[in-house]
Amino acid sequence: MLVRHLSYFVTLARMRHFARAAEACNVTQSTLSSAIRKLEEDLRVTLVIRNQRFLGLTVEGEHLLAWSRQILTDYDSLREDLSGLRTGLRGTLRLGVVPAAMGAVGFLTARFREAHPEALVEIRSLSSREIQAGLDSFEIEAGLTYLENEPLERVRRIPLYHERYIVAMRADHPLAGREAVAWSEVEGHRLCLLGEDMQNRRILDRLAASLGLTLRPVVVSNSYLGICATLRQGGFAAIVPHGFRHLFGGTPDLAMRDLVEPAHRQAVGLVLSERDPLPPMAGALSRVVLDADLEAAFAAAGPAAGG
Repeated sequence: MLVRHLSYFVTLARMRHFARAAEACNVTQSTLSSAIRKLEEDLRVTLVIRNQRFLGLTVEGEHLLAWSRQILTDYDSLREDLSGLRTGLRGTLRLGVVPAAMGAVGFLTARFREAHPEALVEIRSLSSREIQAGLDSFEIEAGLTYLENEPLERVRRIPLYHERYIVAMRADHPLAGREAVAWSEVEGHRLCLLGEDMQNRRILDRLAASLGLTLRPVVVSNSYLGICATLRQGGFAAIVPHGFRHLFGGTPDLAMRDLVEPAHRQAVGLVLSERDPLPPMAGALSRVVLDADLEAAFAAAGPAAGG
């Protein structure tokens, strides 16, 4: 059984089409089909349901798919590890980040690139559930997400900082004149928030409910860029993490005020597979963040201009 045969099989499972899978693998369709048949002969099971075209995987095929992803990940990790001993760490770190933590990701990637200048970093904006799926399927090496609220499974956790909440609005908004804004003052204003599929929104909804309040946004977005664009039109307010200051603090027409009564804190950190050893990229990132003080980095960034 060859590693490339497993690679062909994983590609076929993803593409669900023999010709497209063969094209993606840069081989002929007959070569790909022969590789799949060789896998079936070696394992003595039928892996693919097919007649003249791909119809799906058998139960055995689904099991092999999970094993194949793990074997291919381990094989790539082995090559990266051995290559790194000679030339330094290369390849790509794939990092899943919840939108609420995007304000912090730059601190991590800058430190990682300083330690490993030949490596690339790919940042993916994902929900916490998508981060879990990405780690389970080996599609990402690490995630930046909430640690205590709706905690992920089968992961090791490295705490990095505590998320706090602020109210963001245009500078001419009625709440912009306050030094701080209480939760009870937000409810009656037109709100722009993340959608309910985002964990940050579910945290805010639960906090509001614990105070006897209900958040009823009139605009929802799956990104803070969409929220910022809405706020700049005027008349809207948004409850956002304090990292929003770091992302949009240079926008002079936006005001940002601490959200108090209560001033809530939520743990955010790095999540990695619990497998041992870690893939080289994940292991390198974990070593970089162990001495990263993100609380201090946020403080050093200072309050936003106009905020």
